[in-house]
Order: sequence, then C-alpha cells, then structure tokens
Amino acid sequence: MPASKPNIVLIMTDQQRADFFASEGFPVDTMPFVDSLGRSGTRFSRAYTPIPICSPARTSMLTGRYAKATRVKQNWDMAKSVIVDKDLRQVLREHGYTVNLAGKNHSYLDASAFDFHGGPYSHTHGPADRASASERHSDQWLFDLDHRVASEPTPFPLENQLCHRIVSDAIACADQNRDNPYFLWLSLPEPHNPYQAPEPYFSMFSPDDMPDRFAGPQASMAKGGKWQWLRTLEEEKRPGYDEDWRRYRALYCGMLRMIDDQVRRFVDHLKANGTYENTIILFLADHGDYAGDYGLQRKGAGLPECLVRIPFLATGPGIRPNDDRTDFISLVDVMPTLCEAIGAEIPFGCQGRSFWPILAGEPYPADEFSSVYSEIGFGSLPYGPEERPPLHFPYDGPTYDELNSVTQSGSTKMVRKGDWKLVYELMGRAELYDLAADPGELNNLYDDPAYAARKTEMLEELLYWTVRTEDPLPRAKYLPKTAARNWYRGG
Repeated sequence: MPASKPNIVLIMTDQQRADFFASEGFPVDTMPFVDSLGRSGTRFSRAYTPIPICSPARTSMLTGRYAKATRVKQNWDMAKSVIVDKDLRQVLREHGYTVNLAGKNHSYLDASAFDFHGGPYSHTHGPADRASASERHSDQWLFDLDHRVASEPTPFPLENQLCHRIVSDAIACADQNRDNPYFLWLSLPEPHNPYQAPEPYFSMFSPDDMPDRFAGPQASMAKGGKWQWLRTLEEEKRPGYDEDWRRYRALYCGMLRMIDDQVRRFVDHLKANGTYENTIILFLADHGDYAGDYGLQRKGAGLPECLVRIPFLATGPGIRPNDDRTDFISLVDVMPTLCEAIGAEIPFGCQGRSFWPILAGEPYPADEFSSVYSEIGFGSLPYGPEERPPLHFPYDGPTYDELNSVTQSGSTKMVRKGDWKLVYELMGRAELYDLAADPGELNNLYDDPAYAARKTEMLEELLYWTVRTEDPLPRAKYLPKTAARNWYRGG
C-alpha cells in the first residue's frame, strides 16, 4: 500500500478490444501514449471482462461480483437487480475519498451517487443543459449516424467530440479535488459505435494497412446458432456492410488514437498541477469489439477473445514497472485490488481477487491467477437461428440492436487457462480451442479424442469456477469463513 492515500483515476473506454496495440504486435501504433503508461507500470496481456456487455460489466467492476451474483445480465433494470453489502463507492467514501464521474455512467448508480457528475453522456450526446449550439448540432449528427460506420470525417471540430468534452470535465474535477484524496471514474464512450472521427483521425490509418482478420462471414455461418443469426440480421439491416471491413477497422484505429491523445491531455494536466506522482491510474475497457472478425460488428454472440479480452494497465505510487504480466485477471478483481491499495477491508460478498501484490512486486500464489471465468446470457432457453421472436427494434428498417432476444438468450460460460479455452452452452454445446495454434477459435477440438485429457482438465476448471462464483449473499445468522485477499488457491 502507498505511504499516503493516493488519488485514483480509473480510465475506462467502451468496446475496446485488447489486441489493437503496438505492444500486442498490431502493425499500426494506435495508442502510443497509453502504451507508454503500461511500460511505466504494469500491463496485463490476459485481462478479461466477466461479461461482454456494458452495464453488467460495469456493475461487476463496481461491486467485485459476477453477473450471476449481481443478476445484472443485460443493459436494463440494473437497480432492481444488484444485491451487495458494500460497493466500491461506499468503501472509498469510508476511507476519506470523494467519488466522481466524468463521462458515460451506464451502471446502477445515478448522478446523486457521485460528488462530481459531469454527465449524462451516452454514445451520441453529452449533457444538454451545458451544450453549446455547436455541440447540440454535433450530437444530433452522431444520433443520425444510427451507429453506422461513417463514410466521411465528422463535420465538427475535435472539441465537440464526446471524449474531449469528458476530459475537460475530468480536468475540472481533478482541479477541484487537488487538496483531497479523490477517485475519478473517467469513462469514455468511444471506440463504441457509431464509428466516427474528425480529421486528422479519420484518415490517420489507411485501410490498406489493416492486417487480415481471423475469418470473415463464412466463420459465423459455420459456427451456426446465434452467430449465424446475428450475421444474417446484420446483412439484412446493412446490406453489403462487410465489404468495407478494412475501412471500418481503420476508422476504429483512428478513434483509438483520438482517445490516446485525450488521455495524454489529461495526464499532462495532472503533471502540470502537481498531482500526477500521487495518482494511481488504471486504464481498461468494459469489453471488446468484433471489428470485422467473423464478418460481424460491435458485440453480441458468443465469448470470442475479441470480445472478452480487454486492455488493462496500472501505473502510479506503489506499482512496480512490469510491462507484460501473463496472469489472468478480471474486471471483477478491480474492487478488491483498490481496497488493498487504500488499506480497506474487502467487503463480504465481493467475489474478485486482489492482485495488488502483483502490482507491488510482492509474492503471490501464481495458481490463484492461472485461469479466468466469463459468461453471457440472461438465462432460459436459447432461441434457434430459424426463430424470429418479438424484439425491441422493428424487423423492417435499418436499425437494430445486437444485444437482442436471440443473441442474449440462454446461458454460456467460458474459462481460460494457459493457452486453452473452453466454452460451454446451456444445451450442452461445447467448444475447446488451443489459442496458441488457433487464435481465431475456428478449430473446435472438443470432440477430438486426441484432446480428451485436455477437455477433462478444462471441464474441471469450469466446474471449479462455477462453484467458486456462487453468491454468498445475503449473509444470515452463521459466520462464513473468508479468504484473505479472496485467494482460494495457494494463499
């Protein structure tokens, strides 16, 4: 734990996959400044979301609890579902912190939960009561884009972009809290759709420089089920959209550089006002994006690495430089880690594991972080690809929501361990992948007799996580035995 209470800034992007970094071997340098923060602290190459959907992932981060425990499994009715003794906001306040938000919320907390609240922000607008005429015009342009991939540069200046306005709010918040320890959730809506950027970002990366994808639309059709249904739906809504997947990726990369410059702008301000050296900075995302893989956009079906693996780095006081950690960590682990960073007790009911000793360069049980668990689906029976159930968007017309009754029905669980990945669905369909040889998850080895022993090992690991993530709340009369740092293995 740092000698004095550090400020904590949690920078979250929305729908950012982990592999579009030069540090990950990506051929264009999308986020040089964020990469430099990783080199100054600790970067995790095996960080995961507990569920690749915005609100459920954010709820898990703020409570340290999995979606199966919070009951938040979709982007609706969050406040009705959360059961928690104490969340991150409450722990921070008890230890003398102000709790602040600049940017997109999309969690169970409302504006009254924060000491500073710069919103509301979404993917298409900022706060109307503070918007200039020019900002209102640009917000309407974003809304009218209807979550598409823009074919031309955004026709308004960088200062109108949501990420720029949010960082301006974050700078104001940091200045207001110069004399007090503060927590700031700096939450950026990009690079989530609508995919757009002004110059120079729109043209910064050429479609010709984009690397080949793992697979195109044929992979979604071959996977069948929800994958096939989503691919067919997107083609109906946006005929021929996949033909321009390289431009989509190039614009996505431009949005990343735009974010990178805004993160640099914020950090430079912390250095200028003299608070940077006493500030822990986390940079992470809630989930990823297909970005053209499998002929798909956004998110929705399945638990592929492009959706569940996220960027994650930490830097600041008490954190030792260690550029590339291969331990498996999760957004669920953020809350207990920050509890340890400020000397707070991890609340009962928190299911995540503190990885503060990894950040601090202290001994820790490697087996505790040898695997990670994720899930998706709101339960009940899955719809088949031939079904057209009632949806919350019209079948006719171009608008659609990829998080719909079909793609989110049923339940799917996933475990990663080493180079291996197991995915298991409600009706018994399973997938086993060797990601070292098959990073696109195209060769399902589950029924291959040559991998029977590996299948058994991974099924046992998934069973372990299924049991481990059972909800201990509500606590009743008897006293449960808890594990220090929530370490169950080797602690």
